[in-house]
Amino acid sequence: MRRPEISGAGFGAEWSCPAGTEPVCRCSGCDIEKPPDCSTGACLSSPIILLSTPAGRSPLPGRRADTADDVLADTDLGGRFAVVTGGYSGLGLEMTRSLVRAGAEVLVPARRPDRAREALADLPRVSVAALDLTDQADVRRLAGEVRAAGRPVDLVINAAGIMRGPRTAVGPGWEAHLAVHHLGHFTLTALLAPALAEGARVVGLSSAGHFLSDMRWEDPHFAQPDAYDQWTAYGQSKTAVSLAALHLDGLLAPRGAHAFSVHPGSILTPLQREVPLRTRRRLGWVVGEDDRPAPGFKTPEQGAATAVWAATSPLLEGQGGAYCQDCDIAAPADSDDMLRGGVKPWVLDRGAAERLWWWSAGATGVGAVL
Repeated sequence: MRRPEISGAGFGAEWSCPAGTEPVCRCSGCDIEKPPDCSTGACLSSPIILLSTPAGRSPLPGRRADTADDVLADTDLGGRFAVVTGGYSGLGLEMTRSLVRAGAEVLVPARRPDRAREALADLPRVSVAALDLTDQADVRRLAGEVRAAGRPVDLVINAAGIMRGPRTAVGPGWEAHLAVHHLGHFTLTALLAPALAEGARVVGLSSAGHFLSDMRWEDPHFAQPDAYDQWTAYGQSKTAVSLAALHLDGLLAPRGAHAFSVHPGSILTPLQREVPLRTRRRLGWVVGEDDRPAPGFKTPEQGAATAVWAATSPLLEGQGGAYCQDCDIAAPADSDDMLRGGVKPWVLDRGAAERLWWWSAGATGVGAVL
């Protein structure tokens, strides 16, 4: 977990590690981990980040090579119940696999339940339920079924997503990215709130795509002629995911539950199936004659790590509402380089988060549940 940043040689600051842990230093410029004395070595011009890890073990936070299995290697989720939307494809599938390996029982709401059952057939303790996040009635149905089952929900990971080209209107005319990434998950989470266990966590998949747009309050659904741009729409929806988590955390905190948003990293998954190959080449997502992922892209197993870390790590106690990246709390973005990442100030705006919450409550009619 990110601690106060101190530039230059040495720390010159007081900070005590929790009992049973030892300090580890990591250079934010190169991710080199060093012993507690960070006064020597590379990249002294970059901020040094103080972490803690159980004594004698390697730290998990901050290493881009970590996979979801690495994060949960010493975590026992036996008896825990998780809901992972889209948990049968891409990043969601890797999250489901890792949660199950750690002992959890997982419900996977899926737009294509037959395909989900096929993808998850080899995993124990997994059930599939049909869910169309663009259909508010369907979202209400599923949430009602989960509540009626009477099983407390320990983890919710809202991983389902789309990446569309031309403007698509769903439901009452909502723009599809905003409807799926935010409004559908908003309703699902709000209606599941009464079923959340003490200490539960809700994780929303945001993205460095939030760099592309703040909320477009004057026209969030791109109803104005010629207003629509695919990447602006995608970016706005990811900003909404983070703002929703920021406000939701404050609502859940009194019952001991918390919410986070995460940037999984740059990964090529089935999410990009609607992005033409020529566009992926132009954007630099793929390189070479074999169209392999560009340097710096993660594998799906690595991309799933930050979400399961946010859902389970004790290092995040007291950090509810945070935007996370690389199994860490993200630093402020110092550029517009989305591969480098970080967090833009508009997704940390609590006033905007509250405004979005009540706007969403009015749009869906479910905000009074919490």
